[in-house]
Amino acid sequence: MAQTEKVIEMKGITKKFGEFKANDNIHLNVEKGEIHALLGENGAGKSTLMNILSGLLEPTSGEIYVNGKKEIIDSPEKANQLGIGMVHQHFMLVDKFTVAENIMLGKEKHHYGLMDEEGAEKDVKKLSDRYGLTVDPSARIEDITVGMQQRAEILKTLFRGADILIFDEPTGVLTPQEIDELMDIMKKLTDEGKSIILITHKLDEIKKVADRCTVIRRGKSIDTVDVKTTSQQELADMMVGRSVSFKVDKVASKPKGPVLEIKNLTVKESRGLDAVKGIDLEVKAGEVLGIAGVDGNGQSELIQAITGLTKVESGTIKLDGQDITGKKPREITETGLGHIPEDRHRHGLVLPMKLEENMSLQQYYQEPFSKNGFLKHDKIKEYAKKLIKEFDVRTQSEESTAASLSGGNQQKAIIAREISRNPALLIAAQPTRGLDVGAIEYIHKRLIEQRDNGKGVLLMSYELDEVMNVSDRIAVMYDGKIIAVVNADETSENELGLLMAGVPLEKAKQELANKDIKAGTAGAAGTAEEDGKERETVANDESK
Repeated sequence: MAQTEKVIEMKGITKKFGEFKANDNIHLNVEKGEIHALLGENGAGKSTLMNILSGLLEPTSGEIYVNGKKEIIDSPEKANQLGIGMVHQHFMLVDKFTVAENIMLGKEKHHYGLMDEEGAEKDVKKLSDRYGLTVDPSARIEDITVGMQQRAEILKTLFRGADILIFDEPTGVLTPQEIDELMDIMKKLTDEGKSIILITHKLDEIKKVADRCTVIRRGKSIDTVDVKTTSQQELADMMVGRSVSFKVDKVASKPKGPVLEIKNLTVKESRGLDAVKGIDLEVKAGEVLGIAGVDGNGQSELIQAITGLTKVESGTIKLDGQDITGKKPREITETGLGHIPEDRHRHGLVLPMKLEENMSLQQYYQEPFSKNGFLKHDKIKEYAKKLIKEFDVRTQSEESTAASLSGGNQQKAIIAREISRNPALLIAAQPTRGLDVGAIEYIHKRLIEQRDNGKGVLLMSYELDEVMNVSDRIAVMYDGKIIAVVNADETSENELGLLMAGVPLEKAKQELANKDIKAGTAGAAGTAEEDGKERETVANDESK
């Protein structure tokens, strides 16, 4: 960075909600033209701090300076006037409007009393070309990808004149390719003189794109460090407050009989096409079976069929020896299934309800939580308190709504509810999506505990590292079929990558073996050449 001019100074920022301090005397300085990462666990207070900077919340105490001048930012409009814009984690877009209409919303140009749509689309095209944010201005939001929706959000912020952009967990719903594109866009923006605050808990992204990083832990600022000279391990340890292990600690599994048996299963997706195509699959008690594959190859539909959330077209599913094919979710749950769903908001929690109510969702109609058709709220509260303590769910109280919890703590609440019922099979679909390293470490530990307690665990994840680290066996799905089942300790990322691309197992092994042979031959040739040069040098030296 050529300049060290401070564009943002937040001094002693404290934000209270009742007696709870979400931010506790936090200090943050952002320099012009830098990408400044704001790192912390889920619930550490990152989003609260940035909501204060963007005018959505007012601090209980503290001062904010923008370009050296003390400011009171009491509304998003005031933040916009100061050149501060926020790209929210959950996009603030109107689905039925076009990209141009969303970007111009509140700032429309009118022609004879009507919105100048043609002029708006031209303005958006000009802005998108300038920053390399390619998007169709006339496309409706509901018809474009999540990555394109995010570009629309960024353009909306730039259109309002933002020089300081806040990105709140921007990569949580993006594909790897879209993440790389976003990183390039961020760098282009800072090349233009913009300053970026990146709220994240993804250490690899910080190392890839950020200049400096401020670490927040439990509402307090811990330190600000130079990213280039700080390792991922150091960042993780600062964030969590202890040494974090990136490797899953486990002993070899001792599998027993099958707890899940799937035979010739076919499931259709929403458009009526086959998503799961006649697969056979078995999960044993005392093992973690991972499902690997590129998103969209039938994994989600497979999980939905097992849990009763979608119709089975043909085939059978047995859980703990009982046929559960076509049964309702409650019947399947009572047979011995625990389910950590892929979408925690849609299938895992009722967000407006209290945490204590969510904790008993699977059992509220049974004793001791109800009797003669009446809920026993004291028992529900007592049970919730126990799980909150045991699973370290960080919340103001068991009466807080599920919506008020951070993503990591929402996930912990679901895991607490599902594991506490002691299911024969635990399905964990994308269990660590959007979570920080501390929460990921914790969840992996809990999954291994289930395995070691003799339960079956079916893990579905798009994170290859996670599948390889946690699983004992790995089933690879491609085009709705199980293309191979391999032992986790006998495979590699390269082999799994080929299988996920549809290459049969034997061919994948052969391709990798051929590469190893070529690499070995090239290495031997290089060594021989180096030996020859060394002998030549020695001979020259001796002749001298």
